[in-house]
Order: sequence, then C-alpha cells, then structure tokens
Amino acid sequence: VFVVSLVVLSGCTNVLIDGIEIVLFPAIFTQAAHFWPIDTVMIVPELLIEEFPATLKTVTEFEAWQNEQGDEGNYEFVRGRIIPEPAMKQNEFYIVKFLTRLFIGTEAFREGYELLQEGDSYVDTERKRIPDLALFSDEQIKKARNGVQSSTLFAVEILSDSEKENDIIEKITERGPQDYFDAGVQLVWYIAPKFQKIYAYTSPDDIRVFRGEQIISAAPVLPGFQFAVADMFRE
Repeated sequence: VFVVSLVVLSGCTNVLIDGIEIVLFPAIFTQAAHFWPIDTVMIVPELLIEEFPATLKTVTEFEAWQNEQGDEGNYEFVRGRIIPEPAMKQNEFYIVKFLTRLFIGTEAFREGYELLQEGDSYVDTERKRIPDLALFSDEQIKKARNGVQSSTLFAVEILSDSEKENDIIEKITERGPQDYFDAGVQLVWYIAPKFQKIYAYTSPDDIRVFRGEQIISAAPVLPGFQFAVADMFRE
C-alpha cells in the first residue's frame, strides 16, 4: 500500500508516495488512479502540511524560514510570493549543452565568467529569481562565497513545451523580465523549444524574436556568444 500525504500549494497538490514527492496539478490529480489504483493508495490526514506562509516580506526572511524547514527546494521569491521552480526537464538538457559549450569559446569564459544553471539571482531585498542559466563574473562568484548577494548580467529562461504560442508573451510579461532589469540585468532570453524561437529582451519594452537561420548575439553583454537559432535545435 502506498502511503500518500497531500500538500496544497499554489493551486497544485503535492503528494508523497513511498517517500517520493510528486506535484500533481488539479487536472492530473483527478486522474491519479490511472497511475496508482485507488485500492493501493492510503490517504494519511495527519501528514497534511500547511500552505506557504503569507507573512514573509523579504528574501532574508524567506531564506531563514526555508532553512528552518530544512527545505532545499528551488523557489523564487517575489514581494511575498513563494514560487516553486521545478528542476529542468531532461528534454531541455540539449539547450543547456549547446549554450554552455558555446560559452566555453568566449573571452568571458577565459576571464573567469561562468554560465551557471538554476542559481539564485537577487533583485533587491524583496525579490529573488532563479533563471535556467545565468552569467556571473569571477568577482561576483568570489564575493558570493562570503555571503555577498548579486544579480546575473545575462539571464536565460527555457519555456515549457506546454505553452501555446499566443500565451508566451503573456507569461513572459507576467513573470518578468521587469524583475531582471530592475536588478541591472542587461539581456534576457526566453527560449521556446516547441516553436524554435528565442525572445530577446534588451529592456522591459524592447523585444526581438529570433528564429530559423537568424543570428542571435549576446553582445555587448557577452561578446562572441552568437549562433544561428536553427543550430541549437538541429538533431
């Protein structure tokens, strides 16, 4: 018999099945019996966990609460909202591989810059974002070791394949890139694998969409980091 505890978080349901935490969104939860027959599932009410606290105001308060809970999950924090950030899916690994290998050939890499995956990028005392890839200088990395928080210079977000093309801009507008630019970020890319497009922002209001054989460049933020969009999606 599977032991299941339910956790209601931000419109979805977290379940623990044999010690493995799984997030089930409402539409999926109603079909859970397709995966775990109802006669093999036992609901344990006493294991119910409360929703995230709504009283936290700053990133420092949130991170202190997270440490107290012993929770090492990835969460963005935006003005009191705790936003779970799921780990990158394996079908997105090829994008990271392409970009990180390209980065190794840049002068920035030779100067000690790093293109890091799913790391904290601090906006201000009330906001922390976690881009899929983020550029940090050697100096920022050394200071971070001593607790000095900073923001990335260049952020990359990979959009879910479940997004409809008409919803992409709406989602981008809702989740950013304003936070990034408020922190001093100079360039934000949103990569849409399903449509093989990259939405490049140089300010909250300046966007250009790249596709196919068009050359996209991260200069002047990251000189030498450029490629034809189609190259990233070739099998």
